[in-house]
Amino acid sequence: MEMPIVYYDKSEYIETDTGNKVSRKSVICGSQNIVLGGKTIIQASSIIRGDLRRTGGGHAVTVAIGRNCVLHQGCIIRPPYKTYKGQFNYYPMKIGDHVTIGDDTVVEAAQIGSHVDIGKDCVIGRFTIIKDCCKILDGTVLPPNSVVPSFSVYAGNPGRLVDELPESTQEVHEARTKEYYNEKFVPRK
Repeated sequence: MEMPIVYYDKSEYIETDTGNKVSRKSVICGSQNIVLGGKTIIQASSIIRGDLRRTGGGHAVTVAIGRNCVLHQGCIIRPPYKTYKGQFNYYPMKIGDHVTIGDDTVVEAAQIGSHVDIGKDCVIGRFTIIKDCCKILDGTVLPPNSVVPSFSVYAGNPGRLVDELPESTQEVHEARTKEYYNEKFVPRK
């Protein structure tokens, strides 16, 4: 599927030294606890909650996002939480390289591997682990503590295995995310 060209106003985005493009209309809470790998695009109305972290002193990375990731409009990224031995805590979230997260998707996963495509309007439950090279179709709801194996396609509510991906998925998805950053997400003239 060919991705459309998206034109954006340069004044609406902040570009970092490592090539990250972050919309001024996104909400980034606790930015000192968020690490972006480089050449990541965070579009308008997206929310990343880096302020939700474990209690106690010290600096902790709450949300780590890899290279060449795309967070589309309105997606919400917040770390998973649970009560353990009577203590309420948030836990770190790691998102790999070349991950796309669709419009209006809510993610509370513990880990998302590299080369993963998450569709629009999905809900990724707390402490879910999505392995490398997966596709989550639009509208999928993955319940808490789910594990999605590599090279799988999940869909439905609750999310179930519906197909498998070819071994070329890594190369194809990596090329798509690089193409999106370099050729499809362009400033208006």
